[in-house]
Amino acid sequence: MRLETKRLILREWTDADRDAFAAIVGDPHVMRYYPSTRRRAEADAWMDKMIAGLAEGTSHFLAVERKDDGALLGLTGTANINFVIPTNPKVEIGWVLGQFYWGQGYAPEAAKAALQHGFEVLKLPEIVAFTAAINQPSQRVMTKIGMVRDPAADFEHPRVAEGHPLRSHVLYRVTNPTPAVPR
Repeated sequence: MRLETKRLILREWTDADRDAFAAIVGDPHVMRYYPSTRRRAEADAWMDKMIAGLAEGTSHFLAVERKDDGALLGLTGTANINFVIPTNPKVEIGWVLGQFYWGQGYAPEAAKAALQHGFEVLKLPEIVAFTAAINQPSQRVMTKIGMVRDPAADFEHPRVAEGHPLRSHVLYRVTNPTPAVPR
């Protein structure tokens, strides 16, 4: 699978991505809205999970590469949600970019391509995004890509320990602008 934007290529993962990906998800600043950074083995396992998800069709998280120099910026894509969230959404969009690539419009550019794929190719009726309530940068990206917060769907993340400052999550939604035509 391969998607392109003006400046980016969203593509399947390769073993050549492992060092750069491990550096990104091992960076405490990048991962400050996650419960922890990832050690090399955990980064490799995360990448392996994304590769398996692509093969199974349950996830479409892709490597984000800058066209002009081939730099791995991070990841973006969609995936099936595999835990219970209020209002029971089915598919999420997410992104993680290395901090050197922040503030340049790469996250919204990549995320818009992933949304377009989700709506036009996968024919999803809706895609949601969620993040820790304190993660303002990701919430700005959600707004930039046309998502709207649904306060009634905010939740306590079941995979984050009770009392942890990242447990409280907000949820944003966007519906497919071209609904499926009944047959």
